[in-house]
Amino acid sequence: MSKRDIGQEILEGIREVKAHKAGKKSLRTYTLKMPAPPRVIRAKLKLSQSAFAGMMGVSLRTIQDWEQGRRKPSGPAVALLRIAEQKPDVFLQLS
Repeated sequence: MSKRDIGQEILEGIREVKAHKAGKKSLRTYTLKMPAPPRVIRAKLKLSQSAFAGMMGVSLRTIQDWEQGRRKPSGPAVALLRIAEQKPDVFLQLS
């Protein structure tokens, strides 16, 4: 296993950002699309609201609020929804 020079990696990263800001370098970027509505994802997985809430690590009330449009998922919940939509087999292994 090779040793990493974290300090050097940070400096290289800073140099890349500076070069990008100066227009001298193009950095790779990714645009992630929003996942489908939670109700659609849950239906595709054939899970009850309660089971889906347990797998998402949120309360049943939160799932109900998402599905009824009273609240929107954010942060890590959006990432988990994206996984549930794009890789349902991986998501279902979380239980």
